[in-house]
Amino acid sequence: MRAVVITRPGGPEVLAIREVPMPEPQGDQVRVRVHAAGLNRADLLQRAGGYPAPPDVPPDIPGLEFAGTVDAVGPLARRWRPGQRVMGLAGGGAQAEYIVIHEGLLVEIPDRLDFVQAASIPEVFMTAHDALFTQAGLQMGERVLIHAAGSGVGTAAIQLAHAAGAITFGTARTAAKLEQARELGLDHALSAQDFAAEVQRLTGGQGVQVVLDFVGSAYLAQNMEALAPWGRMVILATMGGAQAEINLGLLMAKRLQIRGSTLRARSLEEKLAVTRRFATSVLPLLASGRVKPVIERVYPLEEVAEAHRHMGENRNFGKLVLSLT
Repeated sequence: MRAVVITRPGGPEVLAIREVPMPEPQGDQVRVRVHAAGLNRADLLQRAGGYPAPPDVPPDIPGLEFAGTVDAVGPLARRWRPGQRVMGLAGGGAQAEYIVIHEGLLVEIPDRLDFVQAASIPEVFMTAHDALFTQAGLQMGERVLIHAAGSGVGTAAIQLAHAAGAITFGTARTAAKLEQARELGLDHALSAQDFAAEVQRLTGGQGVQVVLDFVGSAYLAQNMEALAPWGRMVILATMGGAQAEINLGLLMAKRLQIRGSTLRARSLEEKLAVTRRFATSVLPLLASGRVKPVIERVYPLEEVAEAHRHMGENRNFGKLVLSLT
């Protein structure tokens, strides 16, 4: 089968399309014929040598999300049959013509979505739903600040928060991305330079109850200023730095909660729980069209290096997807 292979750590030029052995499903695994796979910033980090794959997935084939059809099932698998349309979240190896994965990590694709749309969903919608509701406990009527509003997770988080009746605030690198985010349910577009003061002005000094952050140290102080008493912040990435000084006095005075979250490093049991919650709470919204995948561009598999360059320049609003058919 064909697969994207990271030949060595480096830039987009180290990516190659190669023939590799087809995996065989064991136990409760399912083999999926992949029709499309989403591209994520984790793939760029892995390519550069900064984000190694977990031990149970191919170390040199990237890809965290995919959509396709069930091709074969292991002897203990009971949930799926060949031909069903499925999407899923993987620890790696999704940018290949076939992938094997635990049957509980698959979700059926709603009829209204095609494979490209479905491939853009698992990583960003599962991450956003888990961060907003499981980790931060977002409630109807609360205010939430979502950074990187034009990213894949950002666009998913805005839609999910809006659908849940929350009031959404957001930042992005450009005004154009913020305008696009308004169409998804962004209520208040903020400057990335002085967002804490804008939050306080717009909320009459009350602040926001939840912050979803991808920047890290560069935004930490302002995030804490923007939070209301008993506010909760979930850090999903550290694009602006991983080391920071923290004002413990403000943390204690406001009784704030700060937690970090990733999906890739979690145990199988945790990932199964995330998938179940997604299937229960988010899949019906996707099936009805109340929330939708946001895709900027689809690349053929052979142009994966160009897709990496595109994402590396932070030009995209929403998802970049690789087509394998």
